[in-house]
Amino acid sequence: MSKNIALAKLVEEVKRHSSRWIKTLDHYYESFAWQGGYGAFSVSPSIHDKTKRYIENQEEHHKKNTFKKEYIMETDVVPSTS
Repeated sequence: MSKNIALAKLVEEVKRHSSRWIKTLDHYYESFAWQGGYGAFSVSPSIHDKTKRYIENQEEHHKKNTFKKEYIMETDVVPSTS
């Protein structure tokens, strides 16, 4: 990603153009809309390959671990219960 474009602007453009595109595919998608938010994470070049493998195997991986459990393990953040 270029350092000359803000992440929020990039996501806005991707969502806008992909929404327009998908709506041209079929009437089924006429009411398609992206969710309001997004998440973004940077990855060190030293773990690029490991991260890529994780993403490729994410569906299988999440059959064993919930997102919440993994988030806590990876970030050491305990979500609020309130």
